[in-house]
Amino acid sequence: MNITLTEVELFSIRCGINQAVQLPNVDQIIVIMDAIPATRCIFDLSTYPFQLHSITVFHNLRVFFNRNSNNTISFWDCFSSNKWSSHLAVDKETKHFRPTLFFPANLHGNLAKKKNAIQS
Repeated sequence: MNITLTEVELFSIRCGINQAVQLPNVDQIIVIMDAIPATRCIFDLSTYPFQLHSITVFHNLRVFFNRNSNNTISFWDCFSSNKWSSHLAVDKETKHFRPTLFFPANLHGNLAKKKNAIQS
């Protein structure tokens, strides 16, 4: 399966907004990224392949704004070439992030071996 850059960017926005909305005292969300065109997809009402991300973002924002109508969200365009220290820190952190797999590959392999042994 091919994953496009736009889909990755929408997914990261979706995850960030989802986490921000869960925090009780957040009244302002600022999305800082170097791919503002991807954020326009969130507010695109036409049919496109990544609408699931937009629907989820809309749901989260509805919860956020229903909690307090004075809450705000802003999108800032910050190119990585600007060398902004906060952007560089996040970029560095994400490149060194190693997610923990729910089903490690060796566990899956062991289950496959066990299944083949039972069938034999």
